[in-house]
Amino acid sequence: MAACAQTVQPVAAVAPATPIDRQALVTRHNVVLTAVDRHAPIMLGNGDLGFTADITGLQTFPEQYSELAPLLTMAQWGWHSFPNPEGYTEQDGLVNVPVPGRGEQPYAWMKSWADAETNPAYTWLRANPHRISLSRIGLTFNDGRTLDFAKVADPRQTLDLWTGALTSRFTYDGQPVEVVTRVHPTLDMVMVEISSPLVASQGLGVQVRYPGVNPAVNPDPTSFDGAGAQGLEVVAFDTGDVRIRRTLDDTVYYSGIIGSGKIEQSGADSFSVVANGRDRLTVMVRFDQQADKTIAPAYSASVEAVTRHWNAFWSEGGAVDFSGSTDPRAHELERRVVLSQYLSAVNGAGELPPQEEGLFSNSWYGKFHLEMHPWHAGWQAMWGRPELLERSLPWYLGNLDNARAEAARHGVKGAWWPKMVGPEGRNSPSLVSPFIMWQQPHPILLAELIWRSEKDPAVLGRYAELVEATADLLASWPIEANGRLNLGAPMIPAQENYDPLTTINPTFEVEYFRWALETAQQWRVRQGQPRRADWDQALAKIAPPAMKDGLYLPVESVPDFWETAMSDACRKHAAAAQCKNRDHPSFLMAYGFIPGARIDPDAMRRTFEAVERNWDVRQTWGWDFPMMAMTAARLGEPEKAVDWLFADLKNNQWGVTGMTPRVHLDEHADELVPVSAGAGGVEMAVNPDGAGYRRAAETYFPSNGSLLMAVGLMAGGWDGSTGHAPGFPKEGWTVRVEGLTPAP
Repeated sequence: MAACAQTVQPVAAVAPATPIDRQALVTRHNVVLTAVDRHAPIMLGNGDLGFTADITGLQTFPEQYSELAPLLTMAQWGWHSFPNPEGYTEQDGLVNVPVPGRGEQPYAWMKSWADAETNPAYTWLRANPHRISLSRIGLTFNDGRTLDFAKVADPRQTLDLWTGALTSRFTYDGQPVEVVTRVHPTLDMVMVEISSPLVASQGLGVQVRYPGVNPAVNPDPTSFDGAGAQGLEVVAFDTGDVRIRRTLDDTVYYSGIIGSGKIEQSGADSFSVVANGRDRLTVMVRFDQQADKTIAPAYSASVEAVTRHWNAFWSEGGAVDFSGSTDPRAHELERRVVLSQYLSAVNGAGELPPQEEGLFSNSWYGKFHLEMHPWHAGWQAMWGRPELLERSLPWYLGNLDNARAEAARHGVKGAWWPKMVGPEGRNSPSLVSPFIMWQQPHPILLAELIWRSEKDPAVLGRYAELVEATADLLASWPIEANGRLNLGAPMIPAQENYDPLTTINPTFEVEYFRWALETAQQWRVRQGQPRRADWDQALAKIAPPAMKDGLYLPVESVPDFWETAMSDACRKHAAAAQCKNRDHPSFLMAYGFIPGARIDPDAMRRTFEAVERNWDVRQTWGWDFPMMAMTAARLGEPEKAVDWLFADLKNNQWGVTGMTPRVHLDEHADELVPVSAGAGGVEMAVNPDGAGYRRAAETYFPSNGSLLMAVGLMAGGWDGSTGHAPGFPKEGWTVRVEGLTPAP
């Protein structure tokens, strides 16, 4: 299957003759729990506020969940920095690195994790700012008694995806209790309704606690040691309405508690809401950065808003229905697809690019990794929901000045996007982050996906400056040598286990830079502007993808890669130092994630097969499996595409809520994600993954978004593909498709 020209226009996937029953499709995958799953509390949210609920529907029993599953209330705007008495600035985290032909340039580079222990500037710059949890909301009694988990029996918890309501039923001390929990779609507000005889007879109610900040931050940023109570100020207090100003160092936010009963301050950092002699209680807890935005609308109107929002979410946009398939995996794939859409709407559709754990917990201090942005959210445009993706693109526009300054510091044009970053736009010191470059074309990809979905000239106007600045970097950053433009050194590809000071021309990145530059030229043409001559010169001179013995190399600078990978010392078990056949096989992305124009499909097929025979897949990540499925689909191997979606590996375990964990081999965990680096989680009392493995997080949302991108390509096709659902086998699969935009 030849690589198609990039000027081919997408044609929407043909809708089925009978419309998909969207409600049936969604509700057959409602989440139902009849016991605590220690690894899978249920999430509610709206993209900007996430609320993680235990078996009671609230956050009553955090001790019942794993050390990596804190019960948090997190907002996209909820960030904090520890005091900085030494006045560390970005400059304190920079070191000069030799760049061939350009002299020394400043990078936020740590040569080892030990550097963070000897240089406190690195530690502060990595750890700040960080995400915090705004509250903990749980059940309580009006006399101050806490609930005893031993008295909870017969739980049945249902997340109704169609309405966005979490209904939790159980008995407590023999009495029935029902808790219905929702998150408002446009306000950062948690809504709770409790019905039980205990509400009237024993004062069962809701407690709202406002935590301080745990110095460790990862995975749980909450602290209830009492120190945080000093920053709690009541600014208004009435019988059923209290307004609070919360101050944590330089972070200030406001919260309002509105209840149908009586509100009392029950502790230095807490408030309780109890009913006045009735067996039903409603409570709304709102959060905002502005004091005048903590007033809540009527409870009934808020319930209607939640229901309308989720009805519309599922009724509009794209859908894929596998009912009628005879392949026994079809129902499970459909479940993963439905739940991934929900989880992405909750965690990956806010005003900032998502962090890898979304609004569930912290890793890397809650900072987002820009190279993951398409895996989180690119699917949204492909599935007819470009407005979700567009919520986060203003962050790039708002940080253009910072990105231009970073490019200028390196003596190149355009906008240089950081890798590990918070809302302020500053790169974080790291062994890897400063040399990662595959995030650089992402703004062009994301803008192009939106354009393909909407075909509205206004899209070109909104993002023209972003596309132009990004393309300027892509054209000016490569280093000219011997008549061509090289990517690196320094450089670390998406497969992160290479020496940054010697690596040049990763196969995926050279094709991605070219694809994005050509796409930027097409943006100019669409706007009636001429092609840029300097961009065309770069397109003509960017180094070709490196190949040896008929196989694509991950990077040009390691020509013996495949000989070593195929050796007895490395094949399928890359523990030795010389073995590079682990981590992401990202070179496959050159003909999957994008349609690399210079890729020979036959050579890529041989390379794909070499990966299958030799790769140590034990230390692959959640997005690797959909990524490989995309490549298999473009190669005309739909059976392999489906097989890779179901790879039986540690990071491809899909839990009851649709989340996948992040698990690392012990032999590489300290190298990749030591606890001191902010990504390694915490020690677990019980290892759920067995000897030789270490779980670092209970969720990894790039798994969900990449699955949706892959299924979108497999079901909706891509430019130049033919036939219905070209990425799925014809036998065993009935694939009904609505509203998908083909991939590039």
